[in-house]
Amino acid sequence: MGKRAIIVATKMLGAAPSWVRIAEVKRKKAVLTAASKEPQLRLERVSLKSKIGSHFLVKEVSFQVWTGEFVAIVGPTGAGKTTLLRLLNRLSEPTSGILYLENREYQQLEAMPDRGVANASVGLRREVTLVMQDSKLLGKSAREAIAYPLKLRGLSPGEIAARIAKWTSLLRLPEEWLDRSEMQLSGGQRQLASICRALAIEPKILLLDEPTSSLDAGRAQMVMELLKSLTTNHQLTIIMANHQLDLVQQFCDRLLYLDRGELRLDGTAAEIDWEQLRKSLAVAEAEIARDWD
Repeated sequence: MGKRAIIVATKMLGAAPSWVRIAEVKRKKAVLTAASKEPQLRLERVSLKSKIGSHFLVKEVSFQVWTGEFVAIVGPTGAGKTTLLRLLNRLSEPTSGILYLENREYQQLEAMPDRGVANASVGLRREVTLVMQDSKLLGKSAREAIAYPLKLRGLSPGEIAARIAKWTSLLRLPEEWLDRSEMQLSGGQRQLASICRALAIEPKILLLDEPTSSLDAGRAQMVMELLKSLTTNHQLTIIMANHQLDLVQQFCDRLLYLDRGELRLDGTAAEIDWEQLRKSLAVAEAEIARDWD
């Protein structure tokens, strides 16, 4: 593939060239003065090499995320968006670089703590929960799938029932869906059940991989409105890979643009030239399609 120009302008650049490799932009004052002035999540030069060959899936990515931010990760096919989410959830381990959760190094946290030890450290995945694009319900009904991680955390039957009632109501999941098996649910219904399962855990950080890809426009809008309200009113931090730029532009506070595993742009929604971003993505996807031909 030939060298691809990244044409993503930000309003703050004014008369600067219309393309940038990476824009270092100021965070909104409201974000910096939120509940904590320290970043909730921090990456320092994080890289991951492919196990086959020596190319980088993610290359020296550095950024910070503050509590209550709604961050979108965008980029062309194969940019490293899903890989980055897997690194944030420790489904993959970096080749180099350091990740921090509230100033604690990821390597010092247990991915899944031993529940038999009374003072076991809180597992990373209890605080940082990932919903994959094609999440499975493990052969369970929607209700059983939502309840399963809550049972593992030792919640009582009453607490589990209350969590399920709360989040299915907020997501407007019909009662008749909940006792259907995984095979009886459509792709969109499974996607909503998977999001509900993650929200019921009530993590500090929610990672979402294309959460609206199987939803119709109305349900996608509803889900995004709920997610936005959770960041605004409950200080839930959300990091989401999503190719639907209209939704990203409408709801997200900030955008990270990845290309070939490198972070090319980090800007607030108000600073992004969205029309130029759409053109840049169209050009990148067209080049990828030509390379596959």
